[in-house]
Amino acid sequence: MPLIRRLPEGLVNRIAAGEVVERPAAALKEIVENAIDAGAREISVVLAGGGLESIEVTDNGCGMSSEEMALALERHATSKLPVELVGEEGAIEQVVTLGFRGEALPSIASVARLTIESRPADSAQGWKRVTDHGETIAEGPAALPPGTRIRVEDVFARVPARRKFLRSARSEYMACHDVMRRLAMARPEVGFRFENDGRRIFAVQPEESLETRVSRLVARELADNAVSIDCARGPVDAPIRLTGIAGLPTYNRGVADHQYLFVNGRPVKDRLLTGAVRGAYADMLARDRHAVLALFLEVPPSEVDVNVHPAKTEVRFRDAALVRSLIVGGLRDALSAGDRRSAQQPSAQAMAAWQSEPVSPPSADSLSLALREQRSMFASHPPAMPRHDSPAQTMWRDMETALLEPSARAEAAEATAPDAEEFPMGAARGQIAETYIVAEAADGLVIVDQHAAHERLTLERLRTAGAESGVSRAQALLMPEVVELDEADAERIEIAAEKLGELGLAVERFGPDAVLVRSLPAALSGANCQKLLQDIADDIAKNGEALLLGEKLDLVLATMACHGSVRAGRRLSVAEMNALLREMERTPRSGQCNHGRPTWVKLSMGDVEKLFGRH
Repeated sequence: MPLIRRLPEGLVNRIAAGEVVERPAAALKEIVENAIDAGAREISVVLAGGGLESIEVTDNGCGMSSEEMALALERHATSKLPVELVGEEGAIEQVVTLGFRGEALPSIASVARLTIESRPADSAQGWKRVTDHGETIAEGPAALPPGTRIRVEDVFARVPARRKFLRSARSEYMACHDVMRRLAMARPEVGFRFENDGRRIFAVQPEESLETRVSRLVARELADNAVSIDCARGPVDAPIRLTGIAGLPTYNRGVADHQYLFVNGRPVKDRLLTGAVRGAYADMLARDRHAVLALFLEVPPSEVDVNVHPAKTEVRFRDAALVRSLIVGGLRDALSAGDRRSAQQPSAQAMAAWQSEPVSPPSADSLSLALREQRSMFASHPPAMPRHDSPAQTMWRDMETALLEPSARAEAAEATAPDAEEFPMGAARGQIAETYIVAEAADGLVIVDQHAAHERLTLERLRTAGAESGVSRAQALLMPEVVELDEADAERIEIAAEKLGELGLAVERFGPDAVLVRSLPAALSGANCQKLLQDIADDIAKNGEALLLGEKLDLVLATMACHGSVRAGRRLSVAEMNALLREMERTPRSGQCNHGRPTWVKLSMGDVEKLFGRH
């Protein structure tokens, strides 16, 4: 019979290290969180070899005495769990510090060479202690300003089984960079300096605003392409609050690595939160694009469990539905406030594509050619000249008239550009390639993608109709249309029939592999029923049960809106173009289509002047 026995202390430390210190970035995270919990206002991090060679963290926090330093290197010793939370009656879920397990420093010391130097503010000198893979090899006085300096070298040097799983210096550096960026965002009141192999990566000052800190760490252009969020739900005395900055749907990325989520100041990677973000942007982004944002959730400690994972990167909420609802609703409300904004400027690449013709003085040949081209105009409209002009004067007057008078007439403008305050989208001036509307605004030139814009307008009409009464806004077909689908798709449509009916799309099962369409939403008059139902069935099949019902309906509405929109290639009258512009000004989220692409861009007058060398 196998015997039950205690494991050796060294093996226990290695097991704990495997949970907490899986790579240099994990050790860095624990040490920087300790510095934050120590009250530091300035934290400096210096890496060598991406953290594989060394990690050095210096802070100006409260510091430690020699006795406290020795105790900090023992397992499960911590200063972060108040006395009143310890014991049988203690409520460990009430802890508000970043770390409290007391495993980080001894775990790191068991798999690396760890040097700690620290000095409390009220002490004349500091103390130093060096531990090499669990064994203390040196200690004594140290000269340093108040605070703590920790150096970690040769991670897993004596644990080859773990060392061989570490990646290249570049990959480990990128993981450390991500950790530092998240921690710096989480604490805008703290200043951070981050270096790797002698190169400064970033330096941010303490007491920055949240928007400034996030924009400096993510992308400077984010500030001009994002909206701020501040909302709360729950009891008045203990609400759940959501703050942060969210990028406009037109400002997106191909991967989700620029979504930063924080719970009570703690960086987390949580499926519930990322799913809520995806749901909030569901009808505003293409499925292969991802939003850029930083969200900060403040939750009463009793409503969240941060002790789920040893590295504390995952959390568990008591009321997960309330949290999800807050994030989805807060994001959508904030994006609606900035809903009519689109890509603020054409891209630099697009601007560089404009070509300017070289300007040179007119030659005698070019003047002669111009005169010949205008001869027919002279014959029908001879210039009026005083009879006393000399022949030479008459010749030069003829040349001037021929060169300056236009050879064709333009139609008179219908109206001046509307006032920018009242009509920011301006007045339509024409259509290009039967796809793009060109409008003149008071402050520049607006170019609108007519299909993308009308797709968003149609979606919002369908939403409104669904909120009011989809049935009353439905248009019955003169002859019900039979749409053939495979049996699985027909089953999906049948299951969703009741909700589709509320949106104005009345369908019913018609045999094992067909669906009968009796009415369409008024906004989709003339849509292709076969393609519409097939796309809806595909949407339902792809998302399955992963989304809430409301989010599924949003996807269905987006699909329906695409089928009911003005297509590229359709010629519009000036009145139709202006009507589209006016409706865009009134409609929520009209700055981007249902797939996250911009519906319009603006070329400012300054940009136009640059193209002609006037600026």
